[in-house]
Amino acid sequence: MAVWTLGINHTTAPVDLRGRFAFAMECMGPTLTSLRESLARQPEAAILSTCNRTEIYCAGNQHDIEPTIEWLAHSGGVAVQELKSCTYTLRDGHAARHAFRVASGLDSMVLGEAQILGQMKDAVRAAEEAGALGTTLNQLFQRSFAVAKEVRSSTEIGAHSISMAAAAVRLAGQLFEDLGKIRVLFVGAGEMIELAATHFAAKSPLGITIANRTLERGERLASRFGGEVMRLAELPGRLHEFDAVVSSTASQLPIIGLGAVERALKARKHRPMFMVDLAVPRDIEPEVKSLEDVYLYTVDDLAHVVQAGQANRQAAVAQAEAIIDAGVQSFMHWVDQRGAVPLIQQLNTQADEWRAVEIARARKALARGDNVDAVLEQLTKGLTQKMLHGAMAELRAGDAEARLRASTAIEHFFLRKER
Repeated sequence: MAVWTLGINHTTAPVDLRGRFAFAMECMGPTLTSLRESLARQPEAAILSTCNRTEIYCAGNQHDIEPTIEWLAHSGGVAVQELKSCTYTLRDGHAARHAFRVASGLDSMVLGEAQILGQMKDAVRAAEEAGALGTTLNQLFQRSFAVAKEVRSSTEIGAHSISMAAAAVRLAGQLFEDLGKIRVLFVGAGEMIELAATHFAAKSPLGITIANRTLERGERLASRFGGEVMRLAELPGRLHEFDAVVSSTASQLPIIGLGAVERALKARKHRPMFMVDLAVPRDIEPEVKSLEDVYLYTVDDLAHVVQAGQANRQAAVAQAEAIIDAGVQSFMHWVDQRGAVPLIQQLNTQADEWRAVEIARARKALARGDNVDAVLEQLTKGLTQKMLHGAMAELRAGDAEARLRASTAIEHFFLRKER
């Protein structure tokens, strides 16, 4: 069984290019169907799509990497050669090692962050619901989760990590003298916004507002922080009210444009605005960054902040890599064993056929009234002859070299002493 991974992440491509390959979770079923139909052998498949990465995991009879690249390039409207320059492809043990490192937070922008594990579980659940997750990928991911759990419980890989949300608060604190005097707008109501709102709320800002397409979900989140909620449609007219804006939605197009921000700055008499775009694709038009009184950060801009304290985690990384090494070896051993399954099934089928023939013959003999001991003797003799017939034939036929190979194999399989 062949396993392969095709990916693009924060180390290989900028946020705008990654945004072209962001797949919404609610559309994952049709997306996986499209992927598998584009590959001749309909392999097992799963897609992990986050703000920092899009990765395709497949398992099949052989590595169909080129067709996988072609499908992804077509999905993002990018030339195949352009995509190849910013992707990575991994096979078998290397693919397993990558999956284990991703699940454990070792391949994240925020070293040791735990959010990726939940995102990976969501991707696996979506693949399973789409009927795209087979035995091999299921084993790969379940072992990834087990390795990640061991890494978390046995090392301090996450002890010094700084989340994207915490990094946003730290940057805001560099701009504003007192975060308790600012009004913060959160656009979206997903997991990333919930985490960001939690960090900002700890600084007791003057006001918290949640803008969301669905008011009900926005109200649930706003109520946790004593904030208010508004519809996305109100955002352009009220943007000037907020000193800090943090956005993370699943929109495929920017929802905060250059013009809206320019009007907000004019209404604010050019008091500075702090903006963080945690979405991929972008929620805030990139041109906004050129405005003099706006401090706009994307997920990639936060990279240098979240790496703080990385030196303190190097010992934990070494421990984690050792755990991952053991996990990879175990998984590849399982894959190798899976290769023998068809032969094992054939052997069992053949043995069952022989047994059925001898039992039927024994029953007829017993029905005739033959001696039970004689019938049992003939039954065991018949089974033994059938099992040894192939080996005996090999010893009598072929050239000397073939007989020597057969002799060595027969001694190994039939003449082993009981231990």
